[in-house]
Amino acid sequence: MALARHTRIFVLAAALAAGSVSAAFAQRPAGHLVVIGGGTRPAAVNTLIARLAGGAKGRLLIFPQASAVAETGPELATEFRALGVGTVTVITADRAAADTDAVLRQTDGATGVYFAGGDQNRLMAVLRGTKLEARLQALYQQGAVMAGTSAGAAVMSRVMITGDEQRPLTKDQDWQTIEAENVVTAPGLGLLDDVVVDQHFVRRRRHNRLISLVLEQPALLGVAIDEETATWVKPDRTFEVVGNGPVLVFDAKGATTARDTAGPGLRGSDLRLHVLRAGAVYDLGTRTVRRNAPTP
Repeated sequence: MALARHTRIFVLAAALAAGSVSAAFAQRPAGHLVVIGGGTRPAAVNTLIARLAGGAKGRLLIFPQASAVAETGPELATEFRALGVGTVTVITADRAAADTDAVLRQTDGATGVYFAGGDQNRLMAVLRGTKLEARLQALYQQGAVMAGTSAGAAVMSRVMITGDEQRPLTKDQDWQTIEAENVVTAPGLGLLDDVVVDQHFVRRRRHNRLISLVLEQPALLGVAIDEETATWVKPDRTFEVVGNGPVLVFDAKGATTARDTAGPGLRGSDLRLHVLRAGAVYDLGTRTVRRNAPTP
């Protein structure tokens, strides 16, 4: 049986929300994405964000809401100022404030946005459906760089992995199966419409959850980013791998997929897998590798 239905009811909400996202991105966005898999950010990733944000002439917004640590925002602001970004502003808005003119004014002239790590559900609980979310989408459309690590990477896609599992085997044994209707998702920012991002991927052995998701939703391209690694998504819809670890790409669009008739088990044939490292270039439009070798 072909797998046409979505993983969870949350994904239906994401599909409905996608109409407004698609309208916002009627033209190809002019901005860049720097999607980081968590862990320590390498110098090459940090300097890339600072450069794309405009350096001394740039204006970077920090969103720390995913983190439960109060010092996260100020520490990130200090770090990016030291990297040469001219103006760095920490946006501490809660959900109520995310629809206010006062907060929207804080985003005027922004050339970059950085989403801290933590819990992606905390961040999207503030942003989802607000004027601030729409403003961030518009900034990306107009040319701002959008960067984020861990939770801040997960929110980049339209279908966002929440980190929750519907049927964990035990408290300490998560993602032990490849099954349908197990990976919980929710609407993300939609900056990547047909891609689902996973992070900390190799270090935390998250293969089963992403394989489950792309087998169930073959239209989604699974981009799995390891720690200390980023994908730099450019306006031409190619991404380059930056950093120290691998990026895995799971493509089930041309695969034969099915679900067990007597249970949630998933099956698939001809699933494509790419293992990419620093300097590799992947084309999201054609779903092909342009280069998988270090930059000359």
